Amino acid sequence: MKKFQCIYEGIAKQGNPTLLNEIYTELYITESESGEINNEHEVRQIETQSRRAATEDTPIKCNDIFRPLPGQDKPIRTVLTKGVAGIGKTVSVQKFILDWAEGKENQDVQLIFPLPFRELNLMKDKTLSLSDLLHVFFPETKEMEISSGEYKVLFIFDGLDECRLSLDFKSEVKLCDISESASVDELLMNLIEGNLLPSALIWITSRPAAADLVPSECVHRVTEVRGFNDPQKEEYFRKRISDQSLANTIITHLKSSRSLHIMCHIPVFCWISATVLEKMLSEAERGEIPKTLTQMYTHFLIIQTNIKHEKDYEKKIKDEDMILKLGKLAFQQLVKGNLIFYEEDLRECGIDVTEASVYSGLCTQIFREELGLNQGKVFCFVHLSIQERGPQFCYCLINQIKKSSSSICSPILYKQLHNCVLGVI
Repeated sequence: MKKFQCIYEGIAKQGNPTLLNEIYTELYITESESGEINNEHEVRQIETQSRRAATEDTPIKCNDIFRPLPGQDKPIRTVLTKGVAGIGKTVSVQKFILDWAEGKENQDVQLIFPLPFRELNLMKDKTLSLSDLLHVFFPETKEMEISSGEYKVLFIFDGLDECRLSLDFKSEVKLCDISESASVDELLMNLIEGNLLPSALIWITSRPAAADLVPSECVHRVTEVRGFNDPQKEEYFRKRISDQSLANTIITHLKSSRSLHIMCHIPVFCWISATVLEKMLSEAERGEIPKTLTQMYTHFLIIQTNIKHEKDYEKKIKDEDMILKLGKLAFQQLVKGNLIFYEEDLRECGIDVTEASVYSGLCTQIFREELGLNQGKVFCFVHLSIQERGPQFCYCLINQIKKSSSSICSPILYKQLHNCVLGVI
């Protein structure tokens, strides 16, 4: 309960946390008729979803994902929940676990083991048993006989799209004993296939593009997190912004732009929009209020970079160095398909771990450092769309610098950003 009761919206575990139950807005989740993968860009998927009639879907509450719907009689062991980046999959997992820990839901389950793929990636070169793996992440289980049938167990594997393990479900390695040693990817595959702990429940979350890494025959239910519907968007802003008059102004502005309003299906984009618009509208800043996605992200980056100056520390870190290195990291890792980064990824981009820690401290809402269950450092951009737009930020900033006297404007920055654009785009 202590571990999951707080949410750190957009930032790593720094500053003042918010109680999840105070800010949580119910997400629209549906049972998917098929496991078909949509290969369109995720913004296009969101646009399609926004036009889809609610009657075409079967709504399902997050806490009910393992319960058969009326008329369904087959037991549900493995659930695959898909949804685009930032749509609320991880927060749904957090709320599910918190409700269970508080004794509100799913009390037939005795043990829940949350094992995010970004944590499991750190174990990819290890050979150990499933029992040993659990002892590493949850030392308190050493005295428990997990395979005895005494406990109903749920494993939650969050972020399949972040997986760097070799999940080859055609492998002939079959494991039936949780004390039998193998590679971590073999342990996971046998667990998902039901060879290991066949009575255990499995919940996997993923972005749509990676959802087919798990064979459909291993999945008993596919659900889709659709994010916020229109009433839920408004509810979010009214919870997030205490000044209700300002909240109404922001809602009205977002409704005036079709692309911004569509993107507000994504909770993380609502947070980015709230960060930008709350500052610009409440302080009556000069300049045009963002009406496009590019403008919104440009203002977001400028606001976050200026916060660095307000913090008044680590003055040796230059704006141009930080922006260019983060832009390079964003671009190079996006080309490789990496959404999370480890020490070796940072070194490839000329960033050492100390430097990355400073960046995550100065730009907490762009780039963050996490200390996992296994105590390994993991770095990532707050949201995939920020990473996707990393190289574009440089271009946007050049145009912004031409128009403004921002504190980050300098001839050196202009020149380096210009070179970055020529080298990357």
